[in-house]
Amino acid sequence: MAFIVIIPARYGSTRLAGKALVDICGQPMIQRVYDCAFVGGAGRVIVATDDPRIADTVTGFGGEACMTSDEHPSGTDRIAEVIERLDIDTEEIIVNLQGDEPLMPGSVIEQVVTTLQDTPLASMSTTCHRIEDPEQLSDVNAVKVVVDKSGMALYFSRAPIPWDRNQHDTAQIPQQAYRHIGLYAYRAKFVLEMSKWGPCQIEQIERLEQLRVLWHGRKIAVCIACRKPGPGVDTAEDLKKVIRILEEKLTV
Repeated sequence: MAFIVIIPARYGSTRLAGKALVDICGQPMIQRVYDCAFVGGAGRVIVATDDPRIADTVTGFGGEACMTSDEHPSGTDRIAEVIERLDIDTEEIIVNLQGDEPLMPGSVIEQVVTTLQDTPLASMSTTCHRIEDPEQLSDVNAVKVVVDKSGMALYFSRAPIPWDRNQHDTAQIPQQAYRHIGLYAYRAKFVLEMSKWGPCQIEQIERLEQLRVLWHGRKIAVCIACRKPGPGVDTAEDLKKVIRILEEKLTV
């Protein structure tokens, strides 16, 4: 099951600038994400970045980096540039592992690839987990996904979906409430196609690149993660959580 992991990593994150290089228990975050990719079985891992500081850090620990434009509207568009620059075969399976996911289990990366291979109707695959914390349901940083009976995505949103019209208490979590995990698998040729479409209206409203796929009538297969990943790093508070989790693991 050969695949390439490409990690989009911008320096100018709006909520935590330079977060790819923040120290997490002695290593920059981008290195911890890079290591997660190899644990997941990747044959090759490439960091796609718009900043030489990130590229230098990656090559410094022995990784592969590819410089890209600083004008891409999404991580997938950045990955498309890498595919073209490095002349990657269009049939290659590409996994988009975001650069702020230092606790992504390798088994979940493998699961997303398997889901893509096992679902020929899908142009892309991703994953989710059941929402158990009521605060996540209303948290705009926690993206929600609703799926159909065959496991295909119906919609993604930062809003609490599905919304129970008869129950307005957000402490009550609907049975079908799932948090989306920002991990994707697709063929290189679809990445190039998706990038040529450009951002769509709902993508720009929600700031969610996966909505571009649904807007164009394509299918996204969604699997329930075999292991719940640790938190991604969107904010300074998230960073503190990740450090606490890794400190606990290192002291066991």
